[in-house]
Amino acid sequence: MPADYTRYQTLNITRRGPAGAVLDIQMKAQNGKLPTAGHEGHWELSEIWRDVGADDSVRCAVLRGEGLGFSGGGDLALVQDMADDFAVRTRVWKEARDLVYNVINCDKPIVSALHGPAVGAGLVAGLLADISIASRTAKIVDGHTRLGVAAGDHAAIVWPLLCGMAKAKYYLMLCEPVSGEEAERIGLVSLAVDEADLLPKAYEVAERLAAGSQTAIRWTKYALNNWLRQAGPSFDTSLALEFMGFGGPDVKEGVASLRERRAPKF
Repeated sequence: MPADYTRYQTLNITRRGPAGAVLDIQMKAQNGKLPTAGHEGHWELSEIWRDVGADDSVRCAVLRGEGLGFSGGGDLALVQDMADDFAVRTRVWKEARDLVYNVINCDKPIVSALHGPAVGAGLVAGLLADISIASRTAKIVDGHTRLGVAAGDHAAIVWPLLCGMAKAKYYLMLCEPVSGEEAERIGLVSLAVDEADLLPKAYEVAERLAAGSQTAIRWTKYALNNWLRQAGPSFDTSLALEFMGFGGPDVKEGVASLRERRAPKF
């Protein structure tokens, strides 16, 4: 039976296509600017994929951002709470783990539409989506090392597989931004299109997936995602190291520098 999506407060959820088989999931912008993952938003982004998987009326999901970009990363108040409170840190660690594995294990195909900045928890789901479509001008950034913690989340599990180890190390260790156009060139995303074409293309792909053989498409996803499941130990290690960093001194300087809009001094 259809899931109750009204419980989600940080996501706008609507239906599209024949019989509403395409679930449109929009991360809400904060103050009209960018979606950011606070305490509630981080949990919701990890949990939504369980409902998508259990909802027999859904054949495909589209993930997109509201406002000026796809996602703005973690709310600094959440990051500060993680640094200060062990209980918060362990709770968010579990949510971060669930977010990655819930996207991988969701049997429905997921299409992401990335525009503007794409950072943080939203980027996790955006790059783990089965079909990732970016505007040519999108700005993809894994901001972990800039914050003073290891690149955990999705980085170790999928970046080397998508764009190779050399590119993964360059972008992740230096915290270099990747444009949507360059992301397509190196294989980090499936497609790059003009921004005006982004949502039409994402919806077109989603509706094609929704109209196809569901067993064939879902079983293909399951088999291909075994490559990601094999990388599970690398991911678990990276996530543990990231969250160990949240208890260290560098993250305090990382948060302070972001708030003060200056370069960090580690």
